[in-house]
Amino acid sequence: MMQMVGSFAVLERAMLRERTRAGLESARGEGRIGGRRPKLLPQQQTEVLKMVTQGKKTAADAARLFNVHPATTVGCLHAKAAMRSPVKGRLSYGAA
Repeated sequence: MMQMVGSFAVLERAMLRERTRAGLESARGEGRIGGRRPKLLPQQQTEVLKMVTQGKKTAADAARLFNVHPATTVGCLHAKAAMRSPVKGRLSYGAA
């Protein structure tokens, strides 16, 4: 009896995986991606990067200006710096 219940559980789990995978593929086909939307628009992220690298504002000041948490601006800086830096993981905000 318990083997029957176990086999039904395995079958149900496989069906759940199948439905989830199909739903994700359907969403990707419609152009949607998973995850949370960014708090700052791309233009705002560029502006934060420009202000901080030019030394006009600190990351915390830029966060207050855009009404977001300072970690949001620092994360933005890390992401942009990682894209620009030739050494992976190295942060380069400007003249050091």
